[in-house]
Amino acid sequence: MRFSSLQDWLDWQQSLHPRAIDLGLDRVRTVLGRLGLVRPAACVLTIGGTNGKGSVVAYLDAILREAGYDVGTFTSPHLVRYNERVRVGGRCATDAELVEAFGLIDEARGDLSLTYFEWNALAAFSILGGAGLDAAVLEVGLGGRLDAVNVIDPDVATIVSVGLDHLDWLGPTVEDIGREKAGIFRADRPAIFGSRRVPLSVIDMASRLGARLRRLGVDFDFVERPDGWDYVGLGSRRAELPLPAIAGAAQLANAATALAVLEASEPSLLVPDECVRRGLATTRIAGRFQVVEGQPEWILDVAHNADAAGVLAQSLATRPCRGRTLAVCGILGDKDVDAIARSLASAVDEWFAVGLEESRGIEPAELAQRLEAATGRPAQVRRDVAEGCAAASGAARQDDRILVFGSFHAVGPALEWLGLAV
Repeated sequence: MRFSSLQDWLDWQQSLHPRAIDLGLDRVRTVLGRLGLVRPAACVLTIGGTNGKGSVVAYLDAILREAGYDVGTFTSPHLVRYNERVRVGGRCATDAELVEAFGLIDEARGDLSLTYFEWNALAAFSILGGAGLDAAVLEVGLGGRLDAVNVIDPDVATIVSVGLDHLDWLGPTVEDIGREKAGIFRADRPAIFGSRRVPLSVIDMASRLGARLRRLGVDFDFVERPDGWDYVGLGSRRAELPLPAIAGAAQLANAATALAVLEASEPSLLVPDECVRRGLATTRIAGRFQVVEGQPEWILDVAHNADAAGVLAQSLATRPCRGRTLAVCGILGDKDVDAIARSLASAVDEWFAVGLEESRGIEPAELAQRLEAATGRPAQVRRDVAEGCAAASGAARQDDRILVFGSFHAVGPALEWLGLAV
């Protein structure tokens, strides 16, 4: 075997392929065939979309496990440890499992070069495929049509939302992006769309591919009540459900989307209402409007595009703060910083612009200048997330709150700084 440690494998993979992002299915399909892998589970649920993917995956994982199913998940990116990306029964893959999978992939690929994400996807397929699972929930990495996850034919394909992100790869408009994301749909299989704003390109692709499209607000919906909510589906209704344990303005729509996926997966997967209730009440996912109570209060959110920042602003408004909101913010260079900042302009009193360990991060001095220009609020410059958290903590009064957002690469180090496990 080439390496015995997980970190050595990951360091090597980072520099192996000439391009960090190289969309296409041929390389993964070839190696998958050489490995003899067909499907990672009896039932495969693929989850795509601009925002909300991680939450929907978490709901499905928790609910299906409550119903007694053996479930595995593949998500990306990670917050603190690479191992988070592959889970079986809620347990992160071990270093040994990942190292073994990488060794098998290395032997099978021959002289074929793979991207960092393709190594990750193939390792996930290998680990999940060897676990004898009832269901695998796979999160799309980027786009859909040409994403490595799309080599696996899903029983149900889902787009949670479509917004402006990754424009260099997916196209400049929502219609372009929707078309790419809808590439995960399959003929004569359910296709779920979890937002009320549906690009025409998604409807068109579903029709062209022969997928059975089900849309939030048309084919399924949720009814909010003072003490909970109801799910209304095509042929079913689940009443008196608890509010999701994950906080945030988008979570009822995300939870309803997860239930639409379950409804569409019947009879392969059958879940009693009580299991749905327990799953909703116990689902946890780090970095999604994660509230850490205290004086000051901390809120951590991986929002990294304008749509997600808008939802974050709505969520902050539902949780009033008597003092100021201090924002520790780190953003990658391919994001629309001005649009993100404008979405949160009325919610943030002072900025702490930080650098990210990821090489694509915007330099903190430039970020601070752009945040100030877009919002009219003062911005301090700090070298990295840890320094930003320390500075914000030192500046905060008891009634203030500290928001950390802008990227997985900002929230992950903040969780470590706070001493919180993922």
